[in-house]
Amino acid sequence: MTTRRRLLVGLPGLLALGSGCTGILDDAKSWEAKPAKTDAASSAGYQLEGVEDLTVEREFAGQTVTVVNKVATYEKSLSIPLLGEARLGVFATISTPAIKIANQTFNPVGDYDNDRLVGMLQSNYEGISDVRRVSAQNVTVLGSDTEVTKYAGKATFSGQQLDVNIHVGKVRHESDFVVCFGVYPTQLNEENNVLSMMAAAVHPA
Repeated sequence: MTTRRRLLVGLPGLLALGSGCTGILDDAKSWEAKPAKTDAASSAGYQLEGVEDLTVEREFAGQTVTVVNKVATYEKSLSIPLLGEARLGVFATISTPAIKIANQTFNPVGDYDNDRLVGMLQSNYEGISDVRRVSAQNVTVLGSDTEVTKYAGKATFSGQQLDVNIHVGKVRHESDFVVCFGVYPTQLNEENNVLSMMAAAVHPA
């Protein structure tokens, strides 16, 4: 898990249109999410690495439909034996448009629970494996009572396999779905920092 691009490599295909909108497209052929960030990164010791667009294009009813998702990624340098100090803490906020057509929402993320979201992360990133649910709790994210699920798994950092914790939560806010997640080595106590950053999410940022 050495770069945010590798960590997020599977998300462009995940944050895309569902097939149900075929044949009922109106004049709107593109949707762009508003970015989400967190106001608690500095106090938690995380640094914003950047906000990037993940653009997905699909063909529906003979038309090209474009969806622009926004990903803000934060990293934190942590020190553990064997690896020394490295960017081992990762937190991200992902916003993806709800895409409402004829009073129906077509972005599949709206139907994904946290197990589905973390499963997508695991299947699309070769360094994460053996993910299993540990617990869940409610956190107020963007004004909504949101279930945040904690998972345990394994991840590869600089060739070393480590036990990690993964936290995932999703909320609908205004015209977007916002997904937050954090990943860090289990032996380091970053849970409160990750949850505080989720609770301090801002959208649009």
